[in-house]
Order: sequence, then C-alpha cells, then structure tokens
Amino acid sequence: MQTPADPVVAAAPAAANPACVVNCAVYAPDGRKQNILLDDISEVLAVDDGSFVWIGLYEPAAEVLAQLQEEFCLHDLAIEDAGKAHQRPKIEAYGDSLFIVANTAQAIDERIAYGETHIFLGARYLVTVRHGASLSYAPARQRIEREPELMAMGAPAALYAVLDAIVDNYLPIVDDFKTTLNALEQDIISEQFHRGIVIRLYQLKRELTYMRVAVTPLQDVLSQLVRSSSPLIPSDAKLYIRDVLDHSVRINETIDAIRDILGTALGVNQALVTLTQGEIVKKLGAWAALLAAPTLITSWYGMNFHGMPELDERYAYPVLIGGVGVVMVVLYRMFKKARWL
Repeated sequence: MQTPADPVVAAAPAAANPACVVNCAVYAPDGRKQNILLDDISEVLAVDDGSFVWIGLYEPAAEVLAQLQEEFCLHDLAIEDAGKAHQRPKIEAYGDSLFIVANTAQAIDERIAYGETHIFLGARYLVTVRHGASLSYAPARQRIEREPELMAMGAPAALYAVLDAIVDNYLPIVDDFKTTLNALEQDIISEQFHRGIVIRLYQLKRELTYMRVAVTPLQDVLSQLVRSSSPLIPSDAKLYIRDVLDHSVRINETIDAIRDILGTALGVNQALVTLTQGEIVKKLGAWAALLAAPTLITSWYGMNFHGMPELDERYAYPVLIGGVGVVMVVLYRMFKKARWL
C-alpha cells in the first residue's frame, strides 16, 4: 500500500540586516573579512582574537541605533546626536569610546550638498552613521582590505580610512571651483558689465564660504585626535591621522585663496565697469558741450530783439557761422587733448 508523500515544508527566509545597514563585517588581523548580522555582534566580540567590527549605517532607524547602543554600551547623548544629526564637528569621549562628528560634502548639479558622518570608535569596533549628502565608504573599506599593515592596527585603521575619505572628497570640489574661476577669468576682466558673471562670482564665493565652515572645524577634530592620549588612538594611527590633518590644512588654505581671488575679482570687475561707465559719461559730456555752444549762440540771436545792431550788418550771418565753427573747433581740440573724445 502506497503512503502519501511527505508534505514539502518551505524553508524559512535567511535573516538579513535592516536596509539602513550598508555594511556590517568583522575583520581579522590578517585582513580576512566576514559579513555578519547585527544580532551576531555579541558572539563575535566574545572571542578576543584581535578582530574588530566595522558597521556602516545610512540614516538609521531608532531601533537600529538602540540595538547598537546595547551591543557596544554607547552613551545616551551620543546616540541622541547620531539620530538627530545637525551637529557641529566635534570629538567627545564617553567612557571607553570616542564619538566623532565630521561634515561631508558632495557636488550635485553644480551645487554643493552637505551631510554629516557620526563615528563611534571603540577598542574592537567602528560604527559610521551617515546623514544627508555623503558618498559611500566602500572605497575606504576596500583600501584597508588591500593594505595588511593598516589592517593590523584594527579599528583605528578604519577610522583613518573614513576620515581620509571625507577629506579626499573635498578635493574634486575645490578643483571644480578653480576650473570654474579660470573659465570666468576673461569675463571678469571685461570692461563690459555682465550681470550673469557677477551673480556667478557671488554664488561661488557663497559656496566656498559654506565649505570653509564645514572644513575648518574638522581641522580641530583631527588635531585633537593627533594630540589625544586615549588608548583608542595608538601612536601608529596618529601618524596616519596627521597626514589627513595636513591634507585638511592644505584644502582650507586653497579655499581661503580662492575666496580671496573671488573677492578681488568682484572688486576688479566692478572697478573696470565703473571706469568704462566714467569714460562713456565723459564722452557724452564732451559731445553735449560741443552741441551746447552753437545752441547757446543761435538761441541768443533767436530772441527777435529789434535793438541788436549787428543783425543789420551785411556779413553778420557768415561771421556768426564762422564764430560758431571756431568755437566748435576750439572745444573739440580741448576735449581731444584732455582725452574726453
């Protein structure tokens, strides 16, 4: 007697991290990477084998931040800041962890959009929380995966890679500003007024001012990391962070130089336009004076007075015409010599 076939039981779907979790992996000291779930973090950290966990989040939900707070014992104030964003660049120590805030920038449709990256650094973990305009840190992860000497430093190496990526993302934006400024140079020194050029110069200076506000505080954060006595930042890592600081200083100096050039360009353009307008006014004034002289003379004899004896002279008219011509020639030579014409 045949027995019915056993019913097919559907396999349960594999667990996955929330969509806001861009990356969640454990890195061994030799560079080996293994993707893990948030729920497996405790098990990974329970084994003290020199590995560290690197988690990347983008605008995470409150539940995800709460889970990470429980896993890593993060401070309430740091979690609150990471959830709300709109924080100034800073570095704060909370027990055995550091909380770092850095501004990010991204060029979108010839405008600069700004975002934030909040970083939690511990002995065996690095958590990055991105908000707003911010490029992925996948290239930073791939970079240290290819460099064993960096990977051997653990979580501080990941911190260096993230900070270096943030600063390096400023470079193409600054280069675009320099390219745009060079393209506008001929129009800037033009003697004619171009409303669009002035507006563009103002927009560039405004964008650079906003960028300076984002870049300058990061120097203070990097300086504090270089001088930090925290055991989370070993001396080997400070050498790399110091290099990021140097890049940040150069970018800030370049921004200041471009802002100064833009300010000078606005002044030069305004001065050239003013000089050109002055020359035009001078020419108009000279021609007006040339026209005023004969107008004054002819109107004087156009008053139809009877007691003007020179009107009865035979050659009065040609003498008047000659006198007007002489006055015109004298005025013209005077204005020409004064370079009004």
